[in-house]
Order: sequence, then C-alpha cells, then structure tokens
Amino acid sequence: MQQVSIAELAEKHELTPGHVNAAVAELGLSVEAGEVHADADELELLAEALAETDSSSPITIPPNRTARDLAQAFGVKDKDIQKILVTKLRVMATLTTTLQNDVAEKVAEELGWTIAWGEPVVKAKKKPAKPKGPVSTVTGRPPVVTILGHVDHGKTSLLDYIRKENVVKGEHGGITQHIGAYQVELPQGIITFLDTPGHAAFTAMRARGAHVTDIAVLVVAADDGIMPQTIEAISHVKNAGVPFIIACNKMDLPTANPDKIMQQLTEHEVVPEAYGGQVATVNVSAHTGDGVDDLLERILLEAEVAELKADPKAPAEGVVIEAKIDKGRGVVATILVEQGTLKSGDIAVVGQAYGKIRTMTDHAGNQIKEAGPSTPVELVGLSEVPEAGDRLEIVDKERTARQITGDRHHQMKVATLVAPKRKVTLRDIQGLGKETETRDLNLIVKADVKGSVEAVRGLLDQIDIDTIDVRIVHAAVGPITESDVLLASAADGICVGFNVKPEGQAKAKAEKEKVEIRTYNVIYELVEEIEAAVKGLLQPKFEEEYHGKVEIRAVFKLTKAGKVAGSHVIDGKITRNSLVRITRDDEQVFAGQMHSLKNVKEDVREMIAGQDCGLKFKDWEDFKVGDLVEAYEIVQVG
Repeated sequence: MQQVSIAELAEKHELTPGHVNAAVAELGLSVEAGEVHADADELELLAEALAETDSSSPITIPPNRTARDLAQAFGVKDKDIQKILVTKLRVMATLTTTLQNDVAEKVAEELGWTIAWGEPVVKAKKKPAKPKGPVSTVTGRPPVVTILGHVDHGKTSLLDYIRKENVVKGEHGGITQHIGAYQVELPQGIITFLDTPGHAAFTAMRARGAHVTDIAVLVVAADDGIMPQTIEAISHVKNAGVPFIIACNKMDLPTANPDKIMQQLTEHEVVPEAYGGQVATVNVSAHTGDGVDDLLERILLEAEVAELKADPKAPAEGVVIEAKIDKGRGVVATILVEQGTLKSGDIAVVGQAYGKIRTMTDHAGNQIKEAGPSTPVELVGLSEVPEAGDRLEIVDKERTARQITGDRHHQMKVATLVAPKRKVTLRDIQGLGKETETRDLNLIVKADVKGSVEAVRGLLDQIDIDTIDVRIVHAAVGPITESDVLLASAADGICVGFNVKPEGQAKAKAEKEKVEIRTYNVIYELVEEIEAAVKGLLQPKFEEEYHGKVEIRAVFKLTKAGKVAGSHVIDGKITRNSLVRITRDDEQVFAGQMHSLKNVKEDVREMIAGQDCGLKFKDWEDFKVGDLVEAYEIVQVG
C-alpha cells in the first residue's frame, strides 16, 4: 500500500485538488489526511484518469460551501478567497460562513474555474477491480410517470383501472398496501407510476431539487374541457421541462367532445399532434378501459424516445417520495430507486436521516431483498423522518453515516442562522446574475377576471430589456393559492396579484418558502414597478466611501477577549460597522470587517480624528504596532 499527497498529484497534473478528489472518489480509493492510500495498480489507474482530465472542466463540489471549503477545493490560500469576496464581490464573509451558491460560482470564475454542483461521492463498499477493457453496465430502465389534471376529471379512476388490470405479476390478493407508487407490467415493458395527490406535490418535490418524473400524463375530461386546475397543471409540467401526454378521459359519455379539448389546448400553447404539434393525445375511458392500453403503449414509446438509462451495478441512489412514522414499525419511507441496486441490510443516508435498512417492501406488500432502478420500495430503519425529495445514498459504515448527517445538521443550522437562502424579490433582483448574461424574471400572475389576466400579460410582454427576459410561468383567474407559491418557489419566481389577495395557507407557505407576493389594485402600478425593478437590474453601481485612517499604537493581550489593537484616529472617523484595509510597510495584510470598537471599556458607535480607541477585527489578530487601518464602506450609488 502506497501513499500519495493530493496536493502533489494536483501540481503534477496541473489540476486543482477538486479535480483530483473527484477522480479519487470515482475510483473508490481511500483518502486520509489529504493523502491517497492505494496499491500500485490503483495508482496507475488514478494517473491515467488524471491524465485524461481536462483542466478546464468544472470542479464538482457540494452546494452550500464555506470560504475555507472553496480554498481547499481550488488549492489556494484562505486569504485569497476572502480577498475576492471582500474586494471584488463586496461580500462580507468569514472563513466559516456558508456562501450562497451563486457567490461561490463567482469566486470560481475569478480564479478561472467553473463549478458543477453535486453531492459528495461516497466511497463504494468494495474497491473496483482493474478494468481489462471498456465495460458498461448501463441499461434501459422503466419510465417514472405522474398523472395530473383537474379535480373530478378521472385521475384517480384512471390510476385505479391501471392498477387493477396491469399490476406487476406476483401480487397475491390484490393491492395490500399503499406506498405512494406502484408498477405495471406490459408485454413491451414496465412502467412506474407515482401516486401523488396532484400537481402541488409534483412541484413541491421539484422545489426541493427532486426531479423524479420522466413523463407526465395530463388527464382532461372529454365532456368538461380545460379547467383552472388543468391550466395550473400545464404550467407546472411545462416549467419542469417534462414531456407530457394528454389523456382525454370519459370518452364513454355521449357528451364527450375531444376536438373541443384539442382546440382549447392550443389557447394555452399546447399543440396536439393532430394539429401539427408534438404533444400526444390519447382518448380513454377509465370506466370501460377503452384506450388505456393505447395510453400505456404511448408512455412506453415516449420512454423509448427519451432513452432512459441507469446502471444497476452502481452504488444505489434514490429519492424520497413520502415518509411517515408507523406505530408498529417506526420511521417508514417510500423510496424511488434511481441508480444502482438497493439491498436490505445496506446502510443508508437519506437527507438528515440515516440507518441500516431492516426491511424493504414492494408496492404489493411483499418483502424483497433488493430493488433496481425505477423501482419504488418502502423501507424501515431510518433514524428520523426524511422529507419528500431528500436524496438516498449508501455508505459502508454506520459511523460514516452518522458523520455525514451530523455535518448536514450543522450546515442546515449554519445556513438558517448565518446565511439563509433568499428567493428572488423585486428589491434585490440584481442578485440574479451578471450583467452580461440573459436572465429570467419568472412571474406567477393571478387576477380577478380573465380580461384582467390578459391585460396584465399583454403589458408585461411589452417590457423589452436586452438582458432580462420577463417570463410569465403561469397566469390564471383567482386568488393566489398555495400551489401558486410552490410553483414560484420551484421557478425562483414572484407571485403577482391584481385585484386579488393571497389565501391564508398561501401566505404561510410563502413565508416558509421565501417567496415574495405582491398585490396591486392599479394595473399600471403593477407594470411600472416590475419594469422599474428590471431596469434597476442592469447597472447596479457600488462605490467605496472613505471614512478615515487609524494607526495601531499598542497591542494588548486580554485573557477573555483575545488581542485588542490600541489605536489613534489620524483622519476622518471609524465606525463599528466599517470595512477595513490594513497595511504594513505599504503592503496590505488584511481586508475585512470590524468586530468591535471601544472607548476604554465601553462599546461605541464611532470614533473621530484625534480620539483613542480599541479595535478588534473579525477573525484576524495578526496586527502589529505601526499598522495603518483604512476605514470605509460600500454604498450603492445607482
């Protein structure tokens, strides 16, 4: 067994430590204290992998990193990251502050790198054998389908018919247990259906980063036509970028009129195949079963076109569909396996929960030992109830699982207390991106009548700014609902209401999801405010405002407070909220924030020229007598 430093490998191959770590993780090699432990064959494989790595390729790191994490990933000094944050990005952050992902991307750009966000790759249980040639275990997998539509249009009836007639063989006595998902078997293949309560749940999972649906089926009653929830469902599916099929249900009724439905669909920018578009429509009856086989065959055809693939030999990965506490069994979670093969006895990390899988049950209530890609299972053995959309990973030891979940609990606490995630608002919309890129301002528009909806849409469509696209994700009549808020959350958008108010539950959900809701009674106020916000996006200007200069004349070492700089204000002033640059022999040695400002033992707001004071700086105590402190602040000037 040999040991090689990751830093040495990075320097030798002219890569960052992040590139080396990614290759090491992919090969499943052991790493301790920054050194790779491997035999000669494994090191040869690693060298080949690094030689083929493009130095300009993105560096894969987990989201919500600290400045210190970025320094380690890019192989630079901590102070280099802090310098970029403070002097170039105007972000006041310590080495342990959790940074927003867009800030981390800007830091990477300043260093000449790009970031690919992803969860840490966990080492496999067994080291992979040295490959003798190109070997691929990737195979096709069943499609995962969600059925959506307006209430009373037959979603549940259609699901019940499919479940009754086509459930995967091996079930005894019919469905014995509801686990939120099930599979059907056809001569052409297997389909996995997610039994969600509607498009709100569909989008709630997307808002948490879970993209589990491959195909959506939109059910529309042939005797009723397009209804409000149908329009919402269309908006949710289109925003998710998921291919969908229209199922015209209730074709057994004498009042069925599928041609009317196809005509109405075009009014909502959905063009059926019969009209030259790409959206399939299938006539069905959940009551008689007519057309259901055609629908299932069309789903499999769409899946074939999509070329859905997975590797059953890879480490198991999955996503939580739903979870609960059962009095007799404890925490019970429904997992959709996405990659690899999940086995009973595996040690799983699921979001902030972990545990050894004691039992696994399929949708028919049968205990199983393993489950491959696109298979829904109910598992028992987790330490706490995970949330829908949480990711499942497999690790080799329970100690590793405890460490990972402990770190996630800590990161969640830090993110909540120190740098909580912020959604888009009209006031701080300039944070969406760089001025040279085209960005979307996503809006969910609700109004009192259809005429108002069309008027608002028409005026917003006239806003013409080169680098900003005002995009109406969904527009409909009625109050702002919880579903609207979820859609805004998933799209990083804003809810806008004209002559309507948000429902009580919508307000609570908006507060939780950090979604901004704005309501107006005058249509031109709505449009002008959004236009003004968009124009403010283009050229936000910031300048330094000089405060004063201070000389450090003594260094005091206090038992509890640490080191304090005894200082004299030479010019101007210094405040306790000032940003500071400290120079020594004409070279900058620190840039950051003040921690405290005192006059004798009392905290003060500011000190002016001619006064003596005590200074402490945030996360820095290496000051010396003779250092000069320049105090300033960053102000927006336009």
